[in-house]
Amino acid sequence: QVQLVESGGGLVQAGGSLRLSCAASGRTFNSGAMGWFRQVPGKGREFVAAISWIGRTTYNTDSVKGRFTISRANAKNTVYLQMNSLKPEDTAIYYCAASDTSVVYTTTSRYAYWGQGTQVTVSS
Repeated sequence: QVQLVESGGGLVQAGGSLRLSCAASGRTFNSGAMGWFRQVPGKGREFVAAISWIGRTTYNTDSVKGRFTISRANAKNTVYLQMNSLKPEDTAIYYCAASDTSVVYTTTSRYAYWGQGTQVTVSS
């Protein structure tokens, strides 16, 4: 059974930083892409960032360009999302996702495994 467990969410003031972590267990993801999505009530999950197993990255540049950085530690089966200069509009539940393919996708349908989510709240 595949499990993804996110951590690192919380409450932060605007302009602050948080680092989210996602630990995978049950299988290794050394060859699979991993991504972060976020969701606010009443809306669908929005792509944030993704990374291939060799470290190729892509971002939702409209919303997080220059502020968020995704990285991964394959030996630890862990992916990270460093979030800087946080804004109130970044408030959401952040989900980690893992794919069976090495290609980096930005759509939820391409990811087979999902974590339970971690809440990020940015106060103004």
